[in-house]
Amino acid sequence: MWYFLSPEIVFGEDSLSRLDDLDAHRALIICGKTVNRMGFVDIVKDHLGCAGIEFQVFDEVEPEPTFTTINTGATRANDYSPDVIIGLGGGSSIDAAKAIWVLYERPDIQLQGITPFESIGLRKKARLVAIPTTSGTGSESNSNLVITDEAEQRKLGLANREIYPDIAIIDHIFTSEMPPQLIADSGMDALTHAVEGYTSQCRNDFSDGLCLKAIQMIFNYLPRSYQNKDDREAREKMHVAASIAGLGFGNSMLGIAHSMAHSLGSVFHVPHGRAVGIFLPYTIEFNGACTENRYSDIASILKLKASNETEAVTEVTEAIRRLAKDMKQPLTIQELGIVYAYFIDAIPTLVSNADTDTSTVMSARIPTSDEFEKLFRYSYNGEAIDF
Repeated sequence: MWYFLSPEIVFGEDSLSRLDDLDAHRALIICGKTVNRMGFVDIVKDHLGCAGIEFQVFDEVEPEPTFTTINTGATRANDYSPDVIIGLGGGSSIDAAKAIWVLYERPDIQLQGITPFESIGLRKKARLVAIPTTSGTGSESNSNLVITDEAEQRKLGLANREIYPDIAIIDHIFTSEMPPQLIADSGMDALTHAVEGYTSQCRNDFSDGLCLKAIQMIFNYLPRSYQNKDDREAREKMHVAASIAGLGFGNSMLGIAHSMAHSLGSVFHVPHGRAVGIFLPYTIEFNGACTENRYSDIASILKLKASNETEAVTEVTEAIRRLAKDMKQPLTIQELGIVYAYFIDAIPTLVSNADTDTSTVMSARIPTSDEFEKLFRYSYNGEAIDF
């Protein structure tokens, strides 16, 4: 038995006006300082004011939020007692809002112990609203979150079918000021979600169409969004595509591009979207023999010429690399500027983290520790996967 989970999704022109009739009395807005400084919090405050909702702001969320930040935010929530929590920002802010919400509702549990199917008992104190300001993580449309364990130098991917937002507001008004680098990073994240969601061992009929549609939209609109900040249609379509990808993989799970990216990011502090973008082509090459024409389907929707799965793997990986290269994204770990000696010293940690990442067990092909090491080494040098 499986479940298809989705928040109420509001998108299109003036989507933020959904806040005007929000049934709540007191809101806690969770975000980062940059989002607050850019005036996005003020926009949300205006709508809450129209609804007569009191509010406070917790703007201490950093990129790749830590357990320390989550605990601080949970204390703020307990002190303020909101009946709605609003995650405003990129994936870090929305993931932090999810985690803070859980601890606010259930201060007796440990986040690290959350499993996908156990009952937590949320929504007794508050509901969750997610408002993404970037077009990549899809956290607004699923029940997954990632928290950094600073003590162990690793990222923890957590999921539970109760931890999805009640409402996701997909308003492209926030994307007009996204710089090209952020568009590229977040776009590659969304693409990886869709590709891995389509090839995951938990793929299903409900998630398949979402993932394929997201892949098609990303290839159509990400280059335009990157090249022209005034292309409003491209920004809006990418914002929607990222949420579609989030809804797709949230109902099917991910794979080893995410395992490796979580590991690399926690050790070398590489932006998540940049990291998954590097690993995606290598992991497709690694998975190729175990995917039952999945990459042929992707090649077909992208109108790539491939007569079998082997050719499809080649065509899809090359298409992804062309897309990344056109946006000046790195194609190897070496291009990130990570010194080889430091990289080699970190190999045991990188492999251990990837081995135990929750995304690994859902991959189309699950690497051994030795294979993970080879994947990291090949990705550093830019070698084609031959094992």
